Amino acid sequence: MKVSVKSALITITLAIAAGILGVWLGGQILPKGADPGTSLHAMVHEELSLSPQQESDLHAIEQSFAERRHKLEAEMRKANAELAVAIRASESAGPDVEAAVHHFHDAMGALQTETIEHVFAMRKVLTAEQRRRFDDKIAQALTSDTE
Repeated sequence: MKVSVKSALITITLAIAAGILGVWLGGQILPKGADPGTSLHAMVHEELSLSPQQESDLHAIEQSFAERRHKLEAEMRKANAELAVAIRASESAGPDVEAAVHHFHDAMGALQTETIEHVFAMRKVLTAEQRRRFDDKIAQALTSDTE
């Protein structure tokens, strides 16, 4: 299968754009070390008046997600390294480049799916009022650049 240079460059550009979007989304939804006051994680734990049982349940959910997220982020870094090797070794975009791009897309898609599942798992622990505030924060994070 022969891939044109134009097609490969479009694919690579889309992969990079999707990666940037994924990193941005993760930064909006997931805990931040430098500025915990603006993250969803901080809002949930600091503003929703969680019960001790909710805190415990959420802690377990967050621990499980952190492990899965770490593995998928490592897979994304591995795919990026494969892409770097393929680009260096190729005169044009070919099967190795395409395979590395697909590998990255698969890992990024899996991380996105895991993140959404994590959000829904957290929602199940919240009361109706807490869930409303949580959903507002999610909507704000997902639409902040579109308004």
